[in-house]
Amino acid sequence: MPISSRRLLASGVGLGLLATGCTLLPSDSTNSTGPVVLGFINGGTTSFHTCLQTAVTETASNNLAKVLTADSHGSKSAELRNVQNMIARKVDAIVLLSVDASALDADIAAARKAKTPITLIALMPSDDSEILGAVISDLPGIGKLDAQWVDADAAGKPAEAVVISGDGSTSSNLMVGGFTKNLAGNVRVVGEQRGMFDRATAKAAAARLIEAHPDIQYAFVANEDMAFGARAAFDAAGAHSVKIVTVNGTDQGLAALKDGKFAATVSNSVQDLGALAVTHTLSLLRKEEKDKIARIDARLVTKANADTAPLYCDTNG
Repeated sequence: MPISSRRLLASGVGLGLLATGCTLLPSDSTNSTGPVVLGFINGGTTSFHTCLQTAVTETASNNLAKVLTADSHGSKSAELRNVQNMIARKVDAIVLLSVDASALDADIAAARKAKTPITLIALMPSDDSEILGAVISDLPGIGKLDAQWVDADAAGKPAEAVVISGDGSTSSNLMVGGFTKNLAGNVRVVGEQRGMFDRATAKAAAARLIEAHPDIQYAFVANEDMAFGARAAFDAAGAHSVKIVTVNGTDQGLAALKDGKFAATVSNSVQDLGALAVTHTLSLLRKEEKDKIARIDARLVTKANADTAPLYCDTNG
């Protein structure tokens, strides 16, 4: 099934499920008109954040809502200022992708004090009584799916693996933990380095890992952009046989599965995540829905089923 067909499938997931390669909209932009005003606070400017913001703004427009946007650029203090600014602008609800779980208490406290509903994306506090809702991916489950693929491929034989994690954030750590804690006893993790969600940094990390551990069979890399850097480093060292398992399900990642650069990836659609954040928030505001927590399903993708993977990012708008 070609990519265009996958796009048609994604458009039928449900209301609003209508993020690599999108254009980041300017902060504080207004993208639609309507009675409900949402304040979307993004956490950064990577391709993930770009696609997430595009999904949020487009889905809001499709649901006749207005969006004000801001970017925290990875800073917890900037995130709190953005929350306070959205409160001052009297939005009907805040939709927040936090830079880290440690920032949530202050954000939620500010919103609670102002009686401004807040929906969280990707992360949630242990006590959800003070939030409007949350849309989450099963981050440990994503790592677990990759671990299960490695276990099946190793088939009980002793094997060595390395990990190239993200930036040490809560989200990255949850994914990595899901991978390492679910490996069978015959697969040993012999090294871990941060790739900082950056291809060049991940390439350098992979070069160090393959030099220190030349006999590794597997590498878990916490997103596909970093995985391309890792693949280049392994190949440059002659380690063509190292099998990479990763996360995202981008068009580029699916192509890499088909030509053998990656062994497996976990589809974690940012398009669906951003769209559901909007529709879930609107449903909760309108009291059409009672469950606070909505979840995005993750799916293991290999060469065999790459053509049916969910759309990661709607690059066509």
